[in-house]
Amino acid sequence: MIDHVRDLATLQEATDRLLTAVAKLDNGTLAEPSRLPGWTRGHILAHLARNADALVNVFEGRPMYPSADARDADIERDSVRPLQEQLADLKHSAAGFVAVTDRPADWSRTVELRNGVTDSAARVPFRRLVEVELHHVDLGIGYELEDLPAEFTAREIDFLADRWSGRPEVPPAELIASDGGSWRTGSAGDPQVTVRGTSAQLLAWLSGRADKGASLTTSEGPLPALPPL
Repeated sequence: MIDHVRDLATLQEATDRLLTAVAKLDNGTLAEPSRLPGWTRGHILAHLARNADALVNVFEGRPMYPSADARDADIERDSVRPLQEQLADLKHSAAGFVAVTDRPADWSRTVELRNGVTDSAARVPFRRLVEVELHHVDLGIGYELEDLPAEFTAREIDFLADRWSGRPEVPPAELIASDGGSWRTGSAGDPQVTVRGTSAQLLAWLSGRADKGASLTTSEGPLPALPPL
């Protein structure tokens, strides 16, 4: 059962944590490469601000982005701003998301996200939490996958394992975390491979981050290759 009220509170904590960390940076640091290929830290901050605006659009029944090209152009345009402008935009856009989620609403309704993806309104706060938490890690400023709250990590592994379930190009696999938890993913049938590691390592692989699985161990077969997110 999704608890959107709890997720919104957790999102506020994660947003505050991000803003505190970003406030310690400077203009030069923002221009440096992030952990995402082709993006500076400024690109990540611009994306987070525009994503908050886009989710306001979702709640208000508008397209999440006018187009993929417009989304990319907005991120590119905003990526070169100085720190204080980035911080102000992050705060303002986050406040806009809070404002729209404070309104009385039917949280069981279906909303449309990017590329025709639909979900219940109640799941959107967690989707935003994923953006904030994982992109905080992507900034490469001292917040690591291992620092993510355990509940968040388990829920995101749940989501990603489910995302790759039923995909014929991904062999059936069992995922076992050394710090607790197990999952199934891939196409139907008995597992052809067992993947073991910490929850953080499994999340890194499933989300295409860090070493993408080099720290994991497998039995009964090689580590499956996952499609791009």
